Amino acid sequence: MKKAPPPPALEGNHSKVIKFLEGFSWQGVPPEAYKADSETWKGITRRELAGKRGESTQFHVRYFELAPGGYSTLEKHRHEHVVIPLRGAGEAQAGCYIWKVAFGDVVYVSPADPHQFRCPADAKEPFGFLCIVNAERDKPQAVDGLGVCHICE
Repeated sequence: MKKAPPPPALEGNHSKVIKFLEGFSWQGVPPEAYKADSETWKGITRRELAGKRGESTQFHVRYFELAPGGYSTLEKHRHEHVVIPLRGAGEAQAGCYIWKVAFGDVVYVSPADPHQFRCPADAKEPFGFLCIVNAERDKPQAVDGLGVCHICE
């Protein structure tokens, strides 16, 4: 019987599978800092799943995880993106709306809409989500508070 070839490397523009591991991690994909600065966010890590290792995609797929009490930068940019929660529950703010979101919900953030993601301080587990974004994108701009926002269930 012929021996199967080894699986392809994670690097390069070829078909591959990045294996999901216990604890919401992926084989060969280390967690990274969310951003270089630490003034506008708290308790968040990211993992680049597709688009960073030589793939020719027009999009990138990233996994972000917020610890209880954590939040992303309140920011805006011209590119759009889609967020799909996979772990825990949290809040998604876009414009003047705040939605409570959990596993399987789909959040679309339109171009130039200020947005932020948060994990409640009393959460029993982290809030983790996939974020699908354009491969070529503009630099985010931090936004000051948005005033009165509306809570949506």
